[in-house]
Amino acid sequence: MDSLLVANRGEIAVRVIRTAAELGLRTIAVYSELDRDSLHVELADEAWNIGGPPASESYLNAPRIIDVARRSGADAIHPGYGFLSENAGFARMVAEAGITWVGPPAGAIELMGDKIRSRQTAEQAGVPPVPGTTEAVRSLREAAPIASRIGYPIAVKASHGGGGKGLRVAANRKELGDAIEGARREAEAYFGNPAVYLEVYLDRARHIEAQIIVDRHGNARFLGERDCSVQRRHQKLIEEAPSTLLTPESRRELGEAALAIAEACGYANAGTVEFLVRPDGTFYFLEMNTRLQVEHTVTEMVTGLDLVAEQLAIADGHPLSFDEVPVVGHAIELRINAEDPADRFRPSPGTVTEYQEPGGPGVRVDSWITPGTSVSQYYDNLLAKLVVWGRTREAAIARAERALDEYRVAGVATTIPAHRAVLSHPVFVGGEAHTRFVEEELLLDPEPFDRGEAQPSEDPGPGREMTVEVGGRKFDVTFWPPEAPHAAGDRPMRRPPRRRAAGGPVSSEPGMVLSPMQGTIVKVSVKAGDRVAADQQICILEAMKMENEIKSPMNGELVELKVQPGDTVRTNELIAIIR
Repeated sequence: MDSLLVANRGEIAVRVIRTAAELGLRTIAVYSELDRDSLHVELADEAWNIGGPPASESYLNAPRIIDVARRSGADAIHPGYGFLSENAGFARMVAEAGITWVGPPAGAIELMGDKIRSRQTAEQAGVPPVPGTTEAVRSLREAAPIASRIGYPIAVKASHGGGGKGLRVAANRKELGDAIEGARREAEAYFGNPAVYLEVYLDRARHIEAQIIVDRHGNARFLGERDCSVQRRHQKLIEEAPSTLLTPESRRELGEAALAIAEACGYANAGTVEFLVRPDGTFYFLEMNTRLQVEHTVTEMVTGLDLVAEQLAIADGHPLSFDEVPVVGHAIELRINAEDPADRFRPSPGTVTEYQEPGGPGVRVDSWITPGTSVSQYYDNLLAKLVVWGRTREAAIARAERALDEYRVAGVATTIPAHRAVLSHPVFVGGEAHTRFVEEELLLDPEPFDRGEAQPSEDPGPGREMTVEVGGRKFDVTFWPPEAPHAAGDRPMRRPPRRRAAGGPVSSEPGMVLSPMQGTIVKVSVKAGDRVAADQQICILEAMKMENEIKSPMNGELVELKVQPGDTVRTNELIAIIR
């Protein structure tokens, strides 16, 4: 293998390109028109345009990527994660083109990518899955008796899903219909298959995953676990290794279960087997991710391995470069997403105007951001991953808090305030965070996050920076000078920016419903002339791979509806009028 095409974007493309460069490989980047100036394009030896901003026209355009691989002379393709990384059809296309696929066999991707078949495979390997159905359900009428038998709360999950997409939780029969509809809609949009199944939703469980790696010479290794229980919207925010819940015995059992499932599906390369674990240590198979995980960095920090280098070696026919690797110390990964935690983690697309990463011993940042980077509605909102290591968990938490204090991001809201709140929360500090911790405990605090990072409701224009000394102490301040005098001689002063509280867009009319961000309308729940109640759903807006409910601000009649499913709206665009 002499050259590698990276079929992805963002921080994972940057991360793979860097390892490939260290190995002396010629690196080939692909990019959408929106990503022409992105960091992964700059770092690669050569870069090729593969289409327009929508992923369907670029990063999901398998024939175009194969064509570029042929024309560029790529020996191998690394898919990163997301996009085509778990697409068995794409893996077969790569092999048929005579190009090395850096990933597991297409058959294993296909088998474990179907969550219903993967549950059956786990059972055959002697590993119990989370209690639920092993067949797809299509309607409330079909699902209701099953849910009653299994018991609420019920998780409705996409058969071909992952990453928290295509997942809804129903607390009772009344919520089940909407959960099925929402999960099917999201599954169709993200995975091209609306099939869903039911699982018991294990309350206060831990989400713990096993990192495995398997070569083509019969060597298979369990590289320790990662605890991914700190989540919002069923998507991970913080991951750490090792887990505070597992004992040496339960860790060994979890690793053996993961390797048994890998053997049952004919796996090779790096992969992750995910489990839900009860407080007593009882674990159930959840799913298998047949690719590199976002949080693979946590395992790298505690093992010293480069998992991408191992992936490339396995794909090139080499055995694992190690026998057994001990886990040393404790690592924590914090996902820095463009979201506003003070507004229930609403996505925050925009332009990054200031960006400065932390550093120092035991600190790693995987990112793709520079000042001026545009964070688009078209893609995932992950800006960076802050990963820290310490000799103990306490040392790792302290290092993470210090690194967060050094992190500077302006122009978009980020999850940094949420991470500060989590790291200081007694539940997390005590090692007892579960999958509902954020919603049930952190967000119950009336002021859980530092509102100081909220964006201004009005653009005050660029302020000026000044360094002053007061009593011998240095302060950095921003100020807004007065505007030039008007012709009439008056001297209006420019006001400093007003900080907004969490909430939707600002409107001078209480009945004007505006879009909080740029995105696509995927569902409209009402029609013109309907009577609506305060907090009733008007529509669902999809942006940055998240669905966001747009609700009525008041009781009244919906006198005008400006959108329909499929419409693209801009920030602060009028959606509806209520009187």
